[in-house]
Amino acid sequence: MADGSGYLGLMRARYAPRLLAGTLVGRLPAAMAALAIMLYARAEGADYTLASVLSATYGITMAVGQPLLGRAVDKRGQTRVMTGAVLLSAAGFTLFALVGPEPLLLSVPAVAVAGLCTPPLEAGLRALWPSVLGNQGQVHAAYALDAAAQEIMFAGGPLLVTLVVATASEGAAVVATGLLGVAGTAVVVTSKPSRQWRGEPQEAHWLGPLRSVGLRALFSSLFFVGVALGAISVAAVAYGERHGGEGVTGWLLAALGFGALVGGLGYGVRTWPGAPERRLRLLMTGLALGYPPLLLTPGVGPMVGLAVLSGVFLAPALACSFVVVDRHAPAGTVTEAFSWLVTAFGVGASLGTAAAGPAVQHGGADAGYGVAAGGGVVALLVLLATTRVLAAPAQRPQPAPLPTV
Repeated sequence: MADGSGYLGLMRARYAPRLLAGTLVGRLPAAMAALAIMLYARAEGADYTLASVLSATYGITMAVGQPLLGRAVDKRGQTRVMTGAVLLSAAGFTLFALVGPEPLLLSVPAVAVAGLCTPPLEAGLRALWPSVLGNQGQVHAAYALDAAAQEIMFAGGPLLVTLVVATASEGAAVVATGLLGVAGTAVVVTSKPSRQWRGEPQEAHWLGPLRSVGLRALFSSLFFVGVALGAISVAAVAYGERHGGEGVTGWLLAALGFGALVGGLGYGVRTWPGAPERRLRLLMTGLALGYPPLLLTPGVGPMVGLAVLSGVFLAPALACSFVVVDRHAPAGTVTEAFSWLVTAFGVGASLGTAAAGPAVQHGGADAGYGVAAGGGVVALLVLLATTRVLAAPAQRPQPAPLPTV
């Protein structure tokens, strides 16, 4: 059922605009870091392989840190954990900007600290929605708006990097990436919902939410979606260098984000019947079909159009995945569960970046987009192969909303 007023009603909820805006700003490093690190490394003389390895190091360490920090948040709350983490992350970005890609004994640890200490704002926001909003329907609408709105971040992040590079330098873009993370995190962790939030009691288990077979299946599929997106970021740099420079790269990545924004907003304005697990398979099919046309690598105008189309199903697939995570996560592990989603996505993106670097070095942008197309197809196949283990589970009780006065 369509509900065009749903987003307006959601944004009237107390704290919702602040939490959403703060999280989007605080997560800009996720949209900026890969490109900023790669452009800075290239400007300092690194080849594609070294630049992609440094970029992948950030992504992999961020993916490792998210569930660790998410588990700490579930046990100790958001404010202390996220504040300490973001300050260390910003210090890592600053050190990398000072030392450059060489020597590796300094650059790799600096990038690793920046990634490892990235605060789990994305997971934290999704854990906060049930206590901030009044009912489950609003929570699902918030997931859709979250997935759509973050595409503004992914569209604007690359453009912001190119703007800082054009007006200052590649090193300044790296420093700005860390500072934006600090600013956004401060907005979130000083809010009342974040300060008061505590995780549910949980059964001790070393696997945490990964003891859910449904979550393991979902995260395996999203890993390969991450591979596709990581490869696209490298292929876009190679395409941009061949067709006009860094500005073209920024527009291609922004176009993908714009397509996802349009798709996410369209997906979120109505209530969808049936189990989200079944709907996710359909959305993933559309996503997988959007990547192979990028292999055509036509002129800049048509290529921007193909990039828009490749992103249309991305935000809807992610929004649906958030609902599936919420349905399958064991009690008391919701922040860590959402953090594992970020990790699966991030590790996949980092490995996609690392794989696309040598592919582009030897085969050009076409080869990089080939890695992306392969990742999308495998993501769909994994989801189809695990249909039975993603059967809908029983819903957990939702926490009571925070008082509005």
